[in-house]
Amino acid sequence: MIELVVVAVTAGAVASLLAAIRAGDRVQEVASKAVASASFVALGLLRIDGAGAVGSWIVAGLLLCAAGDLLLLGSGRSFDLGLLSFLLGHCAYIGAFATALPLSAWWRPAIVPLALAGAGALRWLWPHLGRRRLAVVAYIVAISGMVWGAVAVLRAGVLPATVAPGAILFYLSDLAVARHRPCRSPRARPF
Repeated sequence: MIELVVVAVTAGAVASLLAAIRAGDRVQEVASKAVASASFVALGLLRIDGAGAVGSWIVAGLLLCAAGDLLLLGSGRSFDLGLLSFLLGHCAYIGAFATALPLSAWWRPAIVPLALAGAGALRWLWPHLGRRRLAVVAYIVAISGMVWGAVAVLRAGVLPATVAPGAILFYLSDLAVARHRPCRSPRARPF
């Protein structure tokens, strides 16, 4: 029952966030993003209960990514810290997947499409990256590794089936945000 409430709060916060972005209401955008991020963490805490080291890694990833969500709302140094926070969050998810299934057992054929997608994303973003090129390369490697781990644990059946689709949606969402964010506001260009 409590999970349904948290899901409803999350959905409402995301809807509010989209409306705020559309209306250009920065205060509502920040508040909605904070509620949505906190809700993701709360839902993770409810779902992870008793999951040991894997759960600890996932909660660390959720917390780091929630911090990243809020930091990315800023520009300059705040944006850089947000990018770093997300990178570390993805590393935490990789830690969770490697704890659930040793890296040596990860499905190797998944590397090829992920490397191609990562290279394509990097080529697409490269003209907009400026001084953040190295940071974004590291980020793409980390998020691609996170998707690889999610696919591996799905194939092995060691974590819930929702892990891989969630990781893939995270990847696609980050691409959309990365490409959209520089065009959103001339004064808040991150790249």
